Amino acid sequence: MSFKGKMCKLLAKADISIIDKNSGSSGQSCDIWINNEKFYNRVILNGSLGLGEAYIDNWWDCTELDNFFYKLLKINLKNRFKIPNILLILKSKLFNLQSTARAFKVGKCHYDVGNDLYKHMLDKRLVYTCGYWENAHNLDEAQEAKLELICQKLDLKPNMNILDIGCGWGSFAKYAAEKYNVKVTGLTVSKEQINLGRQLCKDYDVKFLLTDYRNLLKFSDSFDRIVSIGMFEHVGVKNYHKFMEAANKCLAPDGIFLLHTIGRNVSVNSGEPFLDKYIFPNGMLPSLQQISKSIEGLFITENIQNIGIHYDKTLMSWYSNFEKNWHKLRVNNPKYDERFYRLWKYYLLSSAGAFRSRHLQVWQIVFTKLGNQKICN
Repeated sequence: MSFKGKMCKLLAKADISIIDKNSGSSGQSCDIWINNEKFYNRVILNGSLGLGEAYIDNWWDCTELDNFFYKLLKINLKNRFKIPNILLILKSKLFNLQSTARAFKVGKCHYDVGNDLYKHMLDKRLVYTCGYWENAHNLDEAQEAKLELICQKLDLKPNMNILDIGCGWGSFAKYAAEKYNVKVTGLTVSKEQINLGRQLCKDYDVKFLLTDYRNLLKFSDSFDRIVSIGMFEHVGVKNYHKFMEAANKCLAPDGIFLLHTIGRNVSVNSGEPFLDKYIFPNGMLPSLQQISKSIEGLFITENIQNIGIHYDKTLMSWYSNFEKNWHKLRVNNPKYDERFYRLWKYYLLSSAGAFRSRHLQVWQIVFTKLGNQKICN
């Protein structure tokens, strides 16, 4: 059977068809059409990396990419034709891809891509993590609800000293300082985030540090609360325990530590090839098993909540903002060209499909050193 025949057969299992773009038929929103016949060889031989690169190169298209990936991942079809990225797996085994020397790469490649992009894509507080839509009607409300949920779980009190590992543009720091009158120290590996974050938080007791989390092991400060929202995805399995040691060292004996992270249903030791190459260099999503192993002898797990179902709507809101404001971005900055547009669209919508299919999760996990009866209840 030809590569084209194999592809058609595999996609049919997910109720996805390859339609003839000249036939006049629009098909389903999840169906795809091919602009370059080399598409089949590229995807069969290179798996998810080939699929993403072919999209960026405009070799194929789809009316609703999020729906395409939802249906594809729902039946785990991806694993049926994926060729493992042997080089990435070997690199992950042989090297620490998230070493201190590499820690700032994701800051430069992703978070420093441009504050203008994130201002046009995110909510008014610039929260770049999953929102909480339980009672929210829009993105701004969903992100404030998520920040409030975290503050409640941390049981914040006035004048507490808070450490935010992976603070972004200071969205949590500003919210907590504003609403709960606390002091916050934020860590990030992005120069652009610090530059804008200091402006946004100038009226509050918020301090930003451009540093890697491993430097916390040298800190003499003790913090009443520690939070890490959407940063653990960059730590890597070889460093999970070191990350937890750093948090443990900085947390007061009766303190609370909340970890908010995207996670996988199964344990892996390397990242997803396309995202690793184009979006989050050296990224790796943890499993609950890996997280549990990393805290042994350091923390007690008090509470776990999965809010992954809320990320689909968050990502679709980000994409809607990105699409609506694309013309402004493109006019004002030449680096935002057609290839970038297709790359970012693919990233946002494929991620939405992954969360919609429950292929990925988002956990908020509350830890303590000594146990906390109030949290348990």
